[in-house]
Amino acid sequence: MGKKVQERTEAPVVRTGKDSAKTPGGKWAAARRYPRFAFDVRLQVKMFQNGEFRSCWGRSVEIGQDGIGATLTGTLSVGEIVTLEVPLPLTPYPMKVRAIVRYCQGLRYGFEFLTLSDAQRDTIRRVCEYLATRG
Repeated sequence: MGKKVQERTEAPVVRTGKDSAKTPGGKWAAARRYPRFAFDVRLQVKMFQNGEFRSCWGRSVEIGQDGIGATLTGTLSVGEIVTLEVPLPLTPYPMKVRAIVRYCQGLRYGFEFLTLSDAQRDTIRRVCEYLATRG
């Protein structure tokens, strides 16, 4: 089975004790709505900063139905809206999706997908199911 990274439920859950996990900001992590799976691909991030369009490259770390974690070569701010171009298994072309930066720790960023079309949502769900079956 694919490696689950962390799960989230609808209601935030605060974990304590030896199985606790801290978020990059040092706050206790809430459980996730969807499981995350290890996912390593090269991706591109496009953003609008200081009055101009810019882009940077990175490597994904994990993916779930609602977001993706990546290590980047550029600098982003929490709350910044970007466009991600992510090559996904089962698709012939990289998926372009809008996302918001939810956390940053050094060069590691967490993105939440925004305004996914039904087709994009279905593709990401199928990719996660595929990753879950990989051992």
